[in-house]
Amino acid sequence: MPKKQKFPHLVGSKWTAQEKMWGWRHFQVVNRKNEGQWVFAEMIAACDPTVRFWMNAKLLNNREQWQAGWRSLEERRNG
Repeated sequence: MPKKQKFPHLVGSKWTAQEKMWGWRHFQVVNRKNEGQWVFAEMIAACDPTVRFWMNAKLLNNREQWQAGWRSLEERRNG
């Protein structure tokens, strides 16, 4: 039986950072990279495609740092 892929729907997913990163809050995953047991996501700012960075995809599970989807400030306050 093939091994289950971690984060199967990562590419194309949208995220809102709780704190601004490089001046932005809304990001989309445009690429993924598997390195051993780790999965990395390449993030791109929704409003500035020149802002790109790689991060450990596991960090997206931390609700104190990230929320799934693009959320307004009011939506973020109300949970």
